[in-house]
Amino acid sequence: MGSGPYDPARGRDSPGRGWHVKATGLRFALVATLFALSGCSVFGSGDSGQAPPPERTTLRVGVASPIDTAPLRMAVAAGKFRQAGLNVQLVELGDGDGVEKLKSGQVDVTFGSDVSLFRAAASGTALQLQGEAYTFGRTTIALVTLPGSDYTEPTAKKSPKIAVDSPDDIGALTARAVLGTAGVDKSKIEFVPRPFGQMPAALQSGDADAALMVEPYITRAEKELGAQILADGSTGATLDFPASGYAATGQFAAANPRTLTAFRNVLTQAQLAASDTAKVRDALPSFSDIDQTTAALISLGSYPTTLSATRLQRVADLMHSSGQLANRLDVAAMLPNAL
Repeated sequence: MGSGPYDPARGRDSPGRGWHVKATGLRFALVATLFALSGCSVFGSGDSGQAPPPERTTLRVGVASPIDTAPLRMAVAAGKFRQAGLNVQLVELGDGDGVEKLKSGQVDVTFGSDVSLFRAAASGTALQLQGEAYTFGRTTIALVTLPGSDYTEPTAKKSPKIAVDSPDDIGALTARAVLGTAGVDKSKIEFVPRPFGQMPAALQSGDADAALMVEPYITRAEKELGAQILADGSTGATLDFPASGYAATGQFAAANPRTLTAFRNVLTQAQLAASDTAKVRDALPSFSDIDQTTAALISLGSYPTTLSATRLQRVADLMHSSGQLANRLDVAAMLPNAL
């Protein structure tokens, strides 16, 4: 016999109120479990765990210096961006201004020296940094002279004529820092603008006393002309100095945050892979005019895997103290909000 009251119509004991409560609770728990297992929701349907895709699948990236941009180029060739859903199209900048191409819509992201990017930002161009490209290392940037030169010490000339690729870019900034540290009056330095390829001729003709070169031009001048390093550019205030990076306009970044996040993620992995410099040296001849012998001899810097406001602020502050920027630039304001 059950514990509930007797029901004459059913000829057996009727369940009590406590049994009904337990049964109702069990049914509710079963339904809730089924909803959870099936991924259903009373508020909607679909796979809420799947991240939304990038806003666009094609990204045009302006590139220049093959050494600085080697990791990016290698990742594109290996299909790493395609695996992330991005078709990265490399646009060779040549002598063009990457920031101007950004502003005109010819590229979506551009490579540039940190000096050029910060100068543009200080002039009012809204830029968002997307990654650091390259950091100078020992003898990757240097003041170079030719054999027989009477310029044998940085202080040997009171008003040295220095060939630089641009009087407003990182070469001039480095030359001022190195010569100033040595004791030269920076206001008396005369800059002679020359493309890197024409600097040896400027030295031979006497148009310049020394040239501020980067690799592979340093190694080529050493091999072909017996050039000598007057002063290493990666010393003192410019020791392990950030050289270059990638940027998008603020407007493009605001409209395409997921696209640029995907780009940064793959770029980070590419920069990490480039820590194996043997792979970089092997790859350089495939996308530049650097032959295998030169690639094996050049000095290489490093490829940062993080976007550091603290590290990059060194460049902006040196630009400010040297007079290239009228006001101090806050580099942290140029980083993506997610970083």
